[in-house]
Amino acid sequence: MATTAKQYEEKYKAIKTILVSQPKPEKSPYFNLEKKYGLKIDWRPFIHVEGLTEREFRKQRVYPADFTAIIFTSKNAVDHFFRLCEDMRHTMPMSTRYFCTSEAIANYLQKFIDYRKRKVFFGHRELKEIDRYFTKFKAEKFLLPCSNLGSKRVKAYLDNKKVNYTEAEMYRTVASDLSDLSDVKYDVLVFFSPLGIKSLFINFPDFVQGETRIAVFGEQTAQAAEEHGLYINIKAPAPDVPSMTSALENYLKISNK
Repeated sequence: MATTAKQYEEKYKAIKTILVSQPKPEKSPYFNLEKKYGLKIDWRPFIHVEGLTEREFRKQRVYPADFTAIIFTSKNAVDHFFRLCEDMRHTMPMSTRYFCTSEAIANYLQKFIDYRKRKVFFGHRELKEIDRYFTKFKAEKFLLPCSNLGSKRVKAYLDNKKVNYTEAEMYRTVASDLSDLSDVKYDVLVFFSPLGIKSLFINFPDFVQGETRIAVFGEQTAQAAEEHGLYINIKAPAPDVPSMTSALENYLKISNK
């Protein structure tokens, strides 16, 4: 294993630099932390999305024309579904129904369809919120565009509901090339997914944690960090720390006092 967990009593050494493994947003509570505690926060996505080529997709022997309804769980799914339809020179018929996990995704469909003339259903965050529509249109043949990571929660719901659906990989989430980074010597590295942890070790197989603090969001990310021998210093969410920024600030109140 490239590194081993540093089992020690937390010393809360002062933090000056943080690397967040995501693209830099236009607005973020991280900016407030940066100003309040005099930090230098850098942003760099450790993972990115790549679309399957038409040839790669055709190997699955799945054809959009065979389906009467499409289930979208992300904007990436929307983008790559319609990209592949265009590559395959297929236009979805007016009768196609679209089921989306959120209103934001449903609204995003307007980039690709005449929204007023289509049949679009959406929940606030999950498909189960539009359960009645899956019951009403149970005779439809559903297509679920997804990434190489799949959609476990969505599949579990659809299986339980006995929905007639087919899953089709249309894009993949992969480790980004971080070779331009000479090292990752930050006081804190912030991760939001198991793939982010994996990307760290793909790019820096000899990474040793040393005094670097590791911050993780989510149980699966925490599990991946521990499996790679990392010691977790900062973790979210929790009852009193719903966000990563709140978890970081709780730590900073001690380390940078």
